[in-house]
Amino acid sequence: METMETKVESLPETTLDIKGIQRILPHRYPFLLVDRILELENKKRAIGVKNVSFNEPFFMGHFPDQPVMPGVLIVEALAQVGGIMMLSNLEYSEKTPFLAGIENFKFRRPVVPGDQLLMEVELCHSKGTFGKLRAIARVNGNLVAEGTIIFALVDRISP
Repeated sequence: METMETKVESLPETTLDIKGIQRILPHRYPFLLVDRILELENKKRAIGVKNVSFNEPFFMGHFPDQPVMPGVLIVEALAQVGGIMMLSNLEYSEKTPFLAGIENFKFRRPVVPGDQLLMEVELCHSKGTFGKLRAIARVNGNLVAEGTIIFALVDRISP
C-alpha cells in the first residue's frame, strides 16, 4: 500500500460528503463513524475521514479523565469506509455490510479528541458477498491502527 500522504496529495474527483455517505451506508448517529470520503475506487480502495470530537458519546465513559477512542470503534470506522467502498458498486447497493471478523489488528497509539482519523481500506480478496480488506488508520501521518477486516454483504431486510 502507498502511504496516505502520497494518496491524499492527488485526490481524484470521486469524493463523498456526509449526505453522500448517508445515501450509501445505512448507519446513523451515534454510530455513523465516517465524516467524509476523500477517495473512492469502486471495489478497490477508499480513504475516509473521522473528525474525533470531545462530544463523542463514548468519551463520557472511556475514560472521563483521559478520553481515548475505543479500538473497537476505530475498527468499526474502518469497516464503514470499506462498506461505503463496496456499496458504492451498483451490484451491492441493496446490501447491508456486516463486520464478520478481524485478523492481526494492532493498535499503535491512542486516538483522542481533536484528532482527525484518516482511514484507508484496500480490497484484498472477495468471493461473492464475502471479502477481506487491508485497513490502516493514521493521525497526523502517524500509524494508529492496522489489520485485516473480514466482511459480509447481506440482503437488506425491508421495513
